[in-house]
Amino acid sequence: MAEKNREELLGKVLNLKDLIAYQDGTIASRMIINQKTGSITLFSFDEDEGLSEHTAPFDAVVTILDGECEVWIDGVTSPMKEGETIIFPANVPHALSATTRFKMMLTMIREKADE
Repeated sequence: MAEKNREELLGKVLNLKDLIAYQDGTIASRMIINQKTGSITLFSFDEDEGLSEHTAPFDAVVTILDGECEVWIDGVTSPMKEGETIIFPANVPHALSATTRFKMMLTMIREKADE
């Protein structure tokens, strides 16, 4: 069913923040692209929800689609709001927390280009 839902998005003009709803007291996610080379996932966070500090083996690009949050990268805190983007470097500790309800798009590129 999830694959069919993703196929229904192909070739259409999309407003990404409308593709995922807020859910009280939790984090929701919707994967819109999932390939071995990378993925694009939409997330919605209720106020005060977040992701605890972790690392990832690949760079991660986060774009805020709605609301506001704070991100931490290697101990440095940055506030973010709708329309802003940040790159979490591979293998560097990072985390985020909702200061208001917010939605984001996470883009992960898993394979490196041949050099």
